[in-house]
Amino acid sequence: MNKKPRIFGMSFASVYPLYLQKVTKKGRTKRELDEVVAWLTGYDEKKLQKVIDAQVDLETFFAKAPRLNPNVGLITGVVCGVRVEDIEDPLMQKIRWLDKLVDELAKGKKLESVLR
Repeated sequence: MNKKPRIFGMSFASVYPLYLQKVTKKGRTKRELDEVVAWLTGYDEKKLQKVIDAQVDLETFFAKAPRLNPNVGLITGVVCGVRVEDIEDPLMQKIRWLDKLVDELAKGKKLESVLR
């Protein structure tokens, strides 16, 4: 029996403030973070607030995402020591794509290049 990674059951609402803290510490804004999330998932500001308020888990967050960006294949690189393009579990890959985009935003990359 395969046990699901614990992160799948974490609420997006519990992860979002960590992303926000990470980017604002580096001089980026909530608007920029929300733009990155919207680019990847299709959640606009209203829908994003709804999933935060509803405390949906990451599995549901990505399952109900309005539209996964067709350019996600362009997201490459390493997150937590793992190449995002080599992750086999589709949900874990989506989570790591978001991590990677947030990392790039926090590292000062131009928003245009983060949003491939």
